[in-house]
Amino acid sequence: MESIVTKRQLIPGWIAVAIVAIIASFWAYWGGIENFHEGWYSNNIWENIFMMLVQYWSLTLVFIIIGLVGIRFPIASLVLCIIIGIGAAVFLSGASFSVLWLMIIIPLAGLGLLFFFGRAKPRKIAYLLVYALPIIILIITSTFGFIRVSKRIDDGDYGQRRVEAGSVCLIWAPRGPGWPDDGASYDEAKEICARLNKDGTEILDEKVEIWRLPTVEEAVASQMLHGENAGGKWDSEDENVIYIFTPDKETPLWDPRSKVIYYWTDTIESEEKAFIIVYNGGVFSRSMESQYGYLSFRAVKECAD
Repeated sequence: MESIVTKRQLIPGWIAVAIVAIIASFWAYWGGIENFHEGWYSNNIWENIFMMLVQYWSLTLVFIIIGLVGIRFPIASLVLCIIIGIGAAVFLSGASFSVLWLMIIIPLAGLGLLFFFGRAKPRKIAYLLVYALPIIILIITSTFGFIRVSKRIDDGDYGQRRVEAGSVCLIWAPRGPGWPDDGASYDEAKEICARLNKDGTEILDEKVEIWRLPTVEEAVASQMLHGENAGGKWDSEDENVIYIFTPDKETPLWDPRSKVIYYWTDTIESEEKAFIIVYNGGVFSRSMESQYGYLSFRAVKECAD
């Protein structure tokens, strides 16, 4: 027989449910989009699924579990939140106090206390809010992302590619040192381009200046969708880009099976920042020292008519 629930218990209980539903839904939206933006590139379906669950859906699943436990076992939810907080402290040991304590540990403890002192009744409605709403959002965002990714063009040609767009005609480097599958800083990318041999397959001891990074105007103009030029134009005054069609991560410019989703351009914004281009055509400035796996480059050279 269920115990009697007072109004004082309902208020913190439903506040806790609302918090969990909002946070889980937010991460569901983010995870569903990001999974098919920067993830889902492996040839191995199980690797894609593992990455999806661990890297992109994990926070949604964690808060759904917190909500389900909190609704059914209010006392145990406080213990669960403390355990998750301790795990976060270990995993994020190098994080600042404001990030680790003010944004993670203390809010988790507060959420556990809300469930501990509160009760969410009727339970069926509470359950629907904490798991059904986030899952629906995950399904919707993931469905659109999966459809888009499944339509990507991959012709399997990762050699030198000639791409023409109006007055822009460039040869894009083949897979290798001029088109690596690893991250590189702006200066590293510039240095490698300057030392590439004529075929773009070897790094020479001295600079020969055959290859270079594309300018942001050239990179934007060269973007494609399903084999058609995307009609991109870069407005240098407003630092804005416009396309007729939104590009995608496809050959001939991109490798759909690579983790790389950003390329450096040769155009600098300031002494410390240069522009990068995203596979979907977006242009942003980043610190020239930025170096992570998803940010790389592809060297170009002028077309030889």
